[in-house]
Amino acid sequence: MCAEALAPSQRHTFIHNGRLIYEWDQTLTEVNIYISVPSGVRAKDLAVNIQSHHLSVGIKGNPPYLDIDLAGKVKASESYWTLEEGTANLQLCKAEKGEPWTAALAGHTVDPLKQQEEQQRLMLERFQEEHPGFDFSGAKFSGQAPNPRTFMGGMSEK
Repeated sequence: MCAEALAPSQRHTFIHNGRLIYEWDQTLTEVNIYISVPSGVRAKDLAVNIQSHHLSVGIKGNPPYLDIDLAGKVKASESYWTLEEGTANLQLCKAEKGEPWTAALAGHTVDPLKQQEEQQRLMLERFQEEHPGFDFSGAKFSGQAPNPRTFMGGMSEK
């Protein structure tokens, strides 16, 4: 079994006034944010600033589309963005490997049931990373999953 079976299968969405603002997902090591950009916008037209606790995204010469704190801390120097097929893809490297984020951006928390499902998926991703010879894709938790970052003494940063 490969780790891909435990990768995020769907993205969380943030919708405001009926409009999709961004989508996001996470793994043990990163948070990925996906933002659709207007047609004709090229990578060199975008202004993206990733800081350890803050994110700003917009089109150069205009006010930012997003200018908001992140829901967790990232390693800004290891985070990056690309523009592919009309979508800005921001790959943010978590400062604390395995820490489950309840949102990508501050104040945009997903509902508690989805948070628990995400924590369970991340815990299984951790088990898979630590025991690559086993298949955890069908494993289920019978209760609340522990925090993958702190469970049984924590994770290695490898």
